[in-house]
Amino acid sequence: MNFNIGKLYFSASPEAFWISIVALVIIFGLCVFAVTRSLRKKRAIVLESLRFLCACVIALILWSPQFKEFKTPEGDPTIVILYDESHSMNTVDAKVASIFGETGTPSIISRKEWLEFALNDKLWRGFETAEEHVKIHRVPFSTDDATLTKNRTGSDYYTAVDRALEENDNLKAIILLGDGDYNTGKSPSAAAQKAQINQVPIYTVAIGKDVYLPDLEIISLSAPKYGIVKEAIQIPFSIRSSIGRDIKTAVTLLDKKTNKKETLQITIPANSIYNDSILWRLDQEKTYDFSFSVQKHNSEVIASNNKQDFTLLAKKENIKVLVIESTPRWEYRFIRNALSRDPGVDLDCLLLHPTLGKGNGPDYIQEFPEDLAEFQKYDVIFLGDIGIGPEQLTVEQCNLIKGLVEQQASGLVFIPGSKGNIFSLLAPHPDDPTRSITELADLIPVTLNPKEQKGHSTRVASPLTLTDNGRGSLLTMLGDSSDQNAKIWRNLPGFNWYAPVIKAKPGSEVLAVHSSKRTENNLRMPLLVTQTFGTGKVLFLGHDSAWKWRKGVEDLYHYRFWGQVARWMSYKRNRAAGENLRLHFSKDKPKPGDIITVKANAFDENGAPLGTDGQVTLKLTNPEGAEKTLTLEREDGDWGAYFTRFPILSSGNYTIEASIVGAEDKAVTTTLETLSTEIEKIGQPANFDALKEMANITQGEFITGEQIPDLSAKINNRPHKEPRSINTNLRSDLDKSNWPFYLLGLLLVLLSLFWMGRKINGTF
Repeated sequence: MNFNIGKLYFSASPEAFWISIVALVIIFGLCVFAVTRSLRKKRAIVLESLRFLCACVIALILWSPQFKEFKTPEGDPTIVILYDESHSMNTVDAKVASIFGETGTPSIISRKEWLEFALNDKLWRGFETAEEHVKIHRVPFSTDDATLTKNRTGSDYYTAVDRALEENDNLKAIILLGDGDYNTGKSPSAAAQKAQINQVPIYTVAIGKDVYLPDLEIISLSAPKYGIVKEAIQIPFSIRSSIGRDIKTAVTLLDKKTNKKETLQITIPANSIYNDSILWRLDQEKTYDFSFSVQKHNSEVIASNNKQDFTLLAKKENIKVLVIESTPRWEYRFIRNALSRDPGVDLDCLLLHPTLGKGNGPDYIQEFPEDLAEFQKYDVIFLGDIGIGPEQLTVEQCNLIKGLVEQQASGLVFIPGSKGNIFSLLAPHPDDPTRSITELADLIPVTLNPKEQKGHSTRVASPLTLTDNGRGSLLTMLGDSSDQNAKIWRNLPGFNWYAPVIKAKPGSEVLAVHSSKRTENNLRMPLLVTQTFGTGKVLFLGHDSAWKWRKGVEDLYHYRFWGQVARWMSYKRNRAAGENLRLHFSKDKPKPGDIITVKANAFDENGAPLGTDGQVTLKLTNPEGAEKTLTLEREDGDWGAYFTRFPILSSGNYTIEASIVGAEDKAVTTTLETLSTEIEKIGQPANFDALKEMANITQGEFITGEQIPDLSAKINNRPHKEPRSINTNLRSDLDKSNWPFYLLGLLLVLLSLFWMGRKINGTF
């Protein structure tokens, strides 16, 4: 049931309308009856009139009242031509249209050059012959701003359309010329919906091709921030090929100062992403300036994305390692030998033999270091077949290890054995069976079967099989190339004992699995697993036969594996370390838009964690040279841990200088390199789907360049825009009008007057 009173329109269903009318008739009858019975007729008429008025206001509110205004377009009709001038328009994949009539022009030109031809006045003269005078406005959008870094520019189709709607009252149509590559602002479909409401069709003209150009592009290069002198570093990379056949090519890592280079021959499958890594041995302590490049292929169109530069610091390092074991099994003996002979490792061993007592000799300590100043120096801790119990570790010591990993970015390696002592770490707490007796249980990256605490033994040795993650990990790189590494792992001696692993925990990374054994979920049993815990790293090796890798090659692979483990697990902790302050970051190479957490471990002059009265500050200098000083917040606990957060706003190098207040002469200075995330890329396919959707929503049309001359007839023949109705619902549109509050206030006033009138009249 629809009716109006001037600009006030009402809309109610027939049932609601007639129920309301019947209710009003009944209320009116009751009001008349109340007046006839009253001894004070005049007062009763006023009161009952108020009552009936309240009922009428409620009924009107139920009938969805709304104001309707009809807006008639004013002025001459306008057509806005929006054209994209973003960085992606430099892509050379636009076919010259015959309508341009240019001779001597290449058949394929850049999208921006195509746009210059398309904006020529002669293509739009058809609008001049229209019966009504039509204004044409050419408006560029997404123009690169020289004051911004390239990674902060982009194409905002929504804002371009929205401004055209706001700035032109009698807008007849929008013609949008672009490649559809939107990457900032709201979705173009949202702009199209707004244009559809305003009865403005959008005609989209596609520029470019909707397929990748033949190209090889370096899309990822994960170089570490620093490496160790005389050690090899592994640099993973990813290359995307948009060439329709397999490509045999080469990648080169070049030291720009010495021109020494390392070349790797690779084969990239057709139209796919190729992942691999290249190795480099750091010969001396210095800062290396590297250039990584992929050889240009003859069919490539774009060569600018075939090269990336980066720097890497090579330094000497002395890693402090603690190995804790119960019996001198073969695995322990050869790990001890490997680490003690490593010139970059300072080793302490704590052997807690259940019958012969504590081990003694070079590299041995007699007691677990209980003092935090002494204990916090360890970068990596190895836990062998050791647990909770007499002549083993205590609950407090286990919790101390957990705190070192969580708060100070140390590494922890679990190497369980056939005695099953690791299960004592998982025993239920006597006061709360829902949690384990030690906090170390949370750090084990796998779930173990408590019914098989002694593990599994087999007569036939089984090798480890690398997973996809394992093949690309520095920990498992035992060769100088991916092919050589895969061959080495296939030929490594196997193991006869393995831990009863049920599954890997969520958030962990499986590097190697049992070659044949499967878990209850019919998945390959994970035996080499890593995970991050707090600020530190954890590794689990589920067999005790890595020492057998020495067969036929002596220390070659065994020493290399455990040396890589120690350095990988201490990398984050020693990335930026000073005499009394260490810094570690939530991301080593963030990108603009990321929020970085900086954590610091601070120590006093005696090496003990800084007390609660200490304060740590951080001076941050962004790539543009602007400085900002941050005060770090202290975390709960006794580890001298502090943290702060800041956003990455641009690409480049952030300089970070941290110091303890009162010890500024011992400040730690480092750089945080941020990756450039260029969202406007040359060579990306044109997004025809986005352009088609905008045209469909607004009842416009998606066309090619050859159809531009036909646009004038199509647009001129469209019917005139009807006056646009602007509706404001007086019951619910709070964002458009204050009327909902006025109606509510009116009803409250009427009800209040009625209540007070009854009191005055003596009616209770």
